[in-house]
Parts: sequence; structure tokens; C-alpha cells
Amino acid sequence: MASGPQFRLLGPLEVRLNDSAVVLRAGKHRALLAALLLRPNRVVPVTELVEHVWGDTPPARTRGTLQTYVMRLRAALGDPSLIQTAPDGYRMRVDPLAVDVHRFADTAARGRAAAASNDLAAARKAFAEALELWRGPVLSDVPSETLYSEHAPRLTELLMTVHEQRIDVELALGNHADLVPELFALTRDHPLRERFWGQLMLALYRSSRQAEALEAFRQLDRTLDEQLGIDPAEELRELHQSILVGAPELAAPVAPREPERAPASPMRLPDDISDFTGRAWHVERVSGLITRGAVPIVTLAGQPGVGKTTLAVHVAHLLRDHFPDGQLYVDLRGYALGPPADGMDVLSRFLRALGVPPDEIPPDADEQSTMLRSLLSGRRMLLVLDNASAPDQVRPLLPGTASCRVIVTSRDDLRGLIAMNGARTVPVDVFTPVESASLLSTLLGPGDHAELAGRCGHLPLALRVAAAYLAGRDDVTISGSPIELAYAALPPAPQRLFRLLSLVPGPDFTAEAASALADVDADGLLTVLAIANLVVSPVPGRYRFHDELVRYAATLREQSDSPPEQEVAWTALLNHYLRGVERCAELLYPGIVRLPTSASGPASRISSSAEALAWLDAERPNLTAAIRQAAEHGPAEMAWQLADALRGYLWIGQHVGEWLATAHHGLQAAQASAHRPAEAAMHANLGTLYLRLGEYALSVEHHNQAVGLYRALGDKDAEASVLNNLSLVHRRSGQLTEAKQALVRCLEMLHSADSVSTGLYNLGQLSVELGEIDGAVEHFSQALALAPNADSHTYLGMALRLQGRFDEARAHLEHALEIGNVPAGEAEALENLAALELAEGNAEVALSLASRALTLVSDGGDPQVATSVRIMLGEIRRALSDFDVAAELFEQALAAARRIGYASGEVRALINLAVVWRDLERHADSLSAADRAVRRSAELGLRALESRARELSR
Repeated sequence: MASGPQFRLLGPLEVRLNDSAVVLRAGKHRALLAALLLRPNRVVPVTELVEHVWGDTPPARTRGTLQTYVMRLRAALGDPSLIQTAPDGYRMRVDPLAVDVHRFADTAARGRAAAASNDLAAARKAFAEALELWRGPVLSDVPSETLYSEHAPRLTELLMTVHEQRIDVELALGNHADLVPELFALTRDHPLRERFWGQLMLALYRSSRQAEALEAFRQLDRTLDEQLGIDPAEELRELHQSILVGAPELAAPVAPREPERAPASPMRLPDDISDFTGRAWHVERVSGLITRGAVPIVTLAGQPGVGKTTLAVHVAHLLRDHFPDGQLYVDLRGYALGPPADGMDVLSRFLRALGVPPDEIPPDADEQSTMLRSLLSGRRMLLVLDNASAPDQVRPLLPGTASCRVIVTSRDDLRGLIAMNGARTVPVDVFTPVESASLLSTLLGPGDHAELAGRCGHLPLALRVAAAYLAGRDDVTISGSPIELAYAALPPAPQRLFRLLSLVPGPDFTAEAASALADVDADGLLTVLAIANLVVSPVPGRYRFHDELVRYAATLREQSDSPPEQEVAWTALLNHYLRGVERCAELLYPGIVRLPTSASGPASRISSSAEALAWLDAERPNLTAAIRQAAEHGPAEMAWQLADALRGYLWIGQHVGEWLATAHHGLQAAQASAHRPAEAAMHANLGTLYLRLGEYALSVEHHNQAVGLYRALGDKDAEASVLNNLSLVHRRSGQLTEAKQALVRCLEMLHSADSVSTGLYNLGQLSVELGEIDGAVEHFSQALALAPNADSHTYLGMALRLQGRFDEARAHLEHALEIGNVPAGEAEALENLAALELAEGNAEVALSLASRALTLVSDGGDPQVATSVRIMLGEIRRALSDFDVAAELFEQALAAARRIGYASGEVRALINLAVVWRDLERHADSLSAADRAVRRSAELGLRALESRARELSR
């Protein structure tokens, strides 16, 4: 990245000087700057600038007004030479790579060049860097129709092209499975862009999802026909045909997939302030303890507003080179008005920053803490734990290695960390008179500031607020509390916003949230508050309070705003959050049934799944805090509505800590209000969560609660859905009889042919596991009548084979292969044909069929089907007297079954091991395997397998 000023147009316009944001409040100033930045180092004629800034309605004194705007831009940028005057226009003197638009084009070009030379790793990196520059729609807050019409379509098209080129690289690297969710979103957001559809088809096919790949082509064909009256391009039609016949050229690349690696050095610190002042002794002391001593933890302790956070962040930035493996930061909110940071959430965030995939993060806080210590072992990292109120808030986050160090800030000295964890406390007091004078001179200019510093008590927060209050007011002095004076100097509108913002329960807020809360356009008012140092903007677009300022604002609110006014504002904020979550749900998980909501007003401006995910990621702590606040203080319906609308996102992202908290708060609110539909939904929500956590007993308890409530409400569709999930819980936990009962009750309530046939498949498979083969034949026959497809014939063929009706079974299994299926489905049909041939004494034919089946699923295919096929191959090898090979296949199957939780496969593998070890005269091993099979099958209720195991254990 270029040094010096940085300019961002790929989203809201941003200017950063020395890591500090420059706020351009006037829309016409933003339009003028954007017009110059889009053509860097080139003269932009005055006539064009006028058109870009004013459109068809220029002012009377156009050139003079434009000169004034240029003058103000120069002042805002702090370097008049950046905008040069030319005879007929103006030129922006800037390194093009300092402008994200041009850096995006340059980085994308590097990616294309690397891809053309087959340097896929470099291409992947360059394309990822290019796409990271986009923060939203280009020029989104630049009010210029001509700029937008000239540049937005071109840049948006380039963005789509880079997405396509990056995905081609990922496919060439063999990352097809990881691309499928993203490509589903891209084809939904851009349904007429055929290249995305082709990439989706190929990714699905390579992920052993042939049927879905073919359905994707049919969906594209329908879309193009309905909207444009055309057929898919020839290239897409050829790809469709190749997928139909399983053309070998479509196979995934044989090169090993590049593993996902944790970031080499995650840097998660807030920005360092540009005007850091004083604290020379503290900086030296903390730096020395951290880098040269044997102190693992340094605690900065001091009163509110004394600058502990600023000092900690400044030192952390200075010490970056000492910690090459990265730095992590978290605000623990130990003294906030709202709830403190959730421990599991913080641990989860740290683990994600260290590269742990969401689905591999343990659900238990102790396990997360152990994983964090393991990942930090051997690394040289610095952790900054801000605003801790107690040692117990800190301990789960501490590394267990001397190579990692920790800086903690707190109002207390946290003596427990000193006694038990070897921490050293560095007290942070108010500024010295010299430091106060230095800061005030920086902020206000040279002069005698001793009296002002004394009135502020040399407290850094008060000094900054006072300086902001006095800036540009030569005839005003400080005669009381700087914070009170700064507030009193505000006009009524920003005063009211300042007070109401203390209602925000989470760590930060956006201008949109503030606007909803106060029913005003808050952009300008927040700028006023930021200039007064009453709020800060640590990152562009987001604002927060210092803890002491939010307490002061809350006191003012209680004094000045009536309870009904506060209630209206609080409800409006919740309504804003609910509208946002509902919009995200529509984009990210529209198929999940949700409770009706009371959200009102215009829909959120979120327009794509990527924007939805980014919004939810940013607002997650605020949403969690809002749900808790609504559950405890009302309005209760907002708590359960938000929790219900959010559950799809929490499931997708595996945010277990927030999922657990929001579901329990939603249930608490629903029970307190005796709102039975919401109570049922929250029980079902918790049942799904506990299934995800493997807490089967709790999952069953909550599912049963939901079933009872839905039955009392007469909501049969909802009851059937919960019963279907309950059957899955029972099946996972080995309670097959209970699983069958739940499925039977579920089937009684279903209506559509697809849902009934799916229920019958599940019921038939359960019957097979229970040894009820006649029942399985009946269920599969009914399913075939409702939905005659390849799976229907395969499952019925399997049941008929187990019943001994070989000719009928063969007819159904061969018909399943003729129809065609996804690789896993075809492998199941081949496996059952192999079993049939083996039963008829044709072991060599059976070996050929089973080998074909294993080829279909052995490399990244369905692991359960692959395990079952290996057991079948082992049985065939035993029949051919290849006992050692058979034993190896059974051991592989046993290990796989245990790894993936395939209970009946585990028992089948044990039984076959008992048989083959007896053949090999390993009698003790044979009896041991048989005994384990008896115990496991009895636990699971697998009666047919239990009977076979008991025969072998005698």
C-alpha cells in the first residue's frame, strides 16, 4: 500500500491521514474529491467538476464557489499541495495506489497475470487482496449522478469479473466444496450471470452432488427463458452434457489441496492516536516489563478517563516488532452500563482470529480456553485485555506460554492476578502539569494553559473534552466541569441525541441506529458530538462512548427525558435492529420458518447476502445485548422476535455462545409473557442448539417441550417439524425405538408427497436398523409410489434383498442405476447389488461391483456410504479367503464409523472383525470384538445385529 494519505471510494468515501479519519460532512465536497480521485494526477476541467458537483443546477457564481470548495478540501486534507490549480481545472497529486479504486484495478491485474502464468497461489492472494478493498457499493455516499453513472457500472462489472477469476483459481486448486455456499449466494444475487452458474455446476459436480449440479442448470434455463427469452450459452450446455455423462475431464485436479492456514500475524489492535502525549515513564516501564523482564502480565490500573486504554494501545503498537505472530485486543466492558463481554464470545473471536474454523470451536468455555492456550503455545503474541473488572474475567484468556505477553487495563489493581498469575501493576495517574500543557498546546495551539489544565484535574479525558469545547472560542473560559460545559454548549438536538444514546446496550452503534433511536437524521449530530469529544469513532461508520460519558449521559436522560419518551426511543432502537435482522434473514436463510414480527417502517438498505453477513457480524454483540436487555426490562416480544430471527445466522456461523445466550433470553421473555407460540419456538431453537452440541438429553427435553406446546396450540405443521428433528436426536443418541415413534407421529401430520416420502425413507431405514424388514419393505414401497426416483428403487431393493426376494431386489437396483443418481446414491445401489451377488455365490462379480462403488465415494464422497461399502468389500474378500485384506477393510470401516458417529456401521464392522479374526484363529480378539458388538448394539437397540453378535460371543 502507498504511504501518505489514503482514499477509499469502494463504499462510503473515506479519507485517512496518519491513521486518523478525516470527516467530510458536505456531500458536494465529497463529490468534488471523488471526481479528482477517479482521475489522479490528471487535470479535471472545471466544466466537468461543475457537472459532477451540481449536475444540471450549478450556482450563479460557479467558479468562485468551486474555488471555495477546493480551498476547504485543501484545509481538510492538511496539505494544500495535494490539489493543484491548472489553467482550466484542478489536479489531484496523489499516488494512484493510495486510492482504493486504482489499487483494486492494479491488484486484480496482478492476479490475472499470476493466473495466466499458472502461479495459482499468487493469483489467489492477489484476487483476495483486491476483493477485500470493497466495503460496499462504490461511491455509496457521493451525491453525484454523473460520477455514479460513469464509474459505478464499470467498477461493479470489474468486481464481478474478479469474483469469477478468483473462483476459477479456487476450482483449479481443488477447493470446490468450500465454494458451493458462496456460489449459491452469487447466483441468487446475480441470476443472469451465466459464468457463476457454470462455476456452481462444476463445484457441485466435483463435490459428488451431480443431481444438484443438473438442477442448477435447469434453474438457469428457466430463469433465462422467463426473463430474457433465451437459452443458456453453448459453453453451459456443453458443461451440462458433460455432467450428465460424467466426463472424466470434469474431475477435480489431482494436486493436493492447499491447506487453510491461520493468519501468520493477526493484528486486531484499535488505531493508535496521532497526538499521543506524555507518559514517557509509563511507556518505558510497560515496554521494559513486557519485552525485557520475566513478567507475563502487566496491569494498567487507574481511575476512569485517565487514559489507560490509549496508553495500552500505544505501547502495543510500539511493540509490534517484538511480537511477530500478532496482537489481539478485546474490550471486556467490565464497567459498562450494559452487560460485560461474554467470555465464550471473546474466546470464540480469538480462536477465529487464530484461524480455527467455526465448526471446530468447542462449545464449552473451558475447552475453548484450553484450545486458545494450545494455539498460543510457542507463538510470540501480545494480548491487550481492556476494561477488566475482575481477575476471573481475564484468566480464561491468558496464554500458558512465556513467549506471549498480556496487557490488562482496569480501574482496580486486580490483586488476584498478582498473587496467582505473576502480574505486575503499573499505576496510571492523571497527567503531570507539563503533560497537560503539552496536550492542550497540541489541541489548542501555543499558550498558557495551566489554569485550564488545573480545572480539568489534569485528567486526559477532561482535557480533550475541554479543548474541543474551547476550539475556535477565544472569548470563552472553563469555569466548571469540562464535560458539563461541553454538553451545555451543544444545541438541543445533539444534547437530546447524547442523552438517548445511553440507552444503547451494546458496545457501539452506527449512525443508522442513532437515527432510529432519536427519530432524527443523526449523521450531522454525531459529527457535532465527535467534534466535542463526547463520542468517538474508533472505526469509520461506528461510534462509541467512554464509560464515564455514557454514565453522565444516562444521568441526564433520567433527569430530562420522561419515561414514555425513553420507552419510545428504546423500542425504536429495537425495531431498527429487528428490521435489519429480518432483512438479513430474507437474504441468507429464507427457507427457515420464523415467528411473525412486529417490525415496522422501511426495510433495511442491505441488498446482498455479503452485505447481510457483514452487517450481522458487526452488530452481533449489540444484538446479543439488546435481546438480553429486552428480556429483562421489556418489551419482551422484541427479545424472542430478535432471538428467533437471528438463529439462522448463529447456526450458519456456529456462534455457540451467542446462540445459547439469545435462545435462553428469548425463552425467558416468552415464559414471562405467557406467549406460547414464542415459548415453543424458543424450546425448538434450544433443542436444535443442544443437538449441535451433542447434548442429546437436553435436546430431547427442549424438543419435547416444543412438541407439547405446539400440540396445545393446534399447530400441526410446526409439531411435525419438531418431531422430525426429535427423531434425528433419538437416532443420533442410539434410541431407535423412540426415533421411530417420533417419525410415526410426524408422518401422521404431513401433507405434501415430498415431505411424506422423505418421512417414509427415514422410517424405512430405522426399520432396517431395528431388524423390522417387513415394515421396511412396506415403508419403502409407499415412498416409491409417492416419489418414483433412483433412491426409492435403491432403498426398496435393499429391503427386498434383506427379505430374500432376490429377483425383485435386482430389478429395482438395476433400475436405480439406469435412472442415474449422485455418486453416493449410485454407490449404494452398487453395494446392494454386490451383496445380492455375494448371497448367490458370485463373489468375483460382487467384488467388481463393490470396487466400482468405493471408487465413487472414496475420495471426498459420502463418508457413511464409503464406510458401508468397505464393510461390503471386507465380506467379499473374506468369501474369497483373503482374510488379512478383509480384516484391514473392517478395521478401516470401524475407525471411520466411530469418527463420523455411524452407530450401526460401527456394530457391523465389529461383528465382521469377530468373524474374520476367528478365521485367522485370533480367538481372544474375536471374542473381544463380539462382546463389544453385543454391548454397543444393545445400547442402540439394534436387535438384528445384537442377535448376530450374541451368537459370535458364545
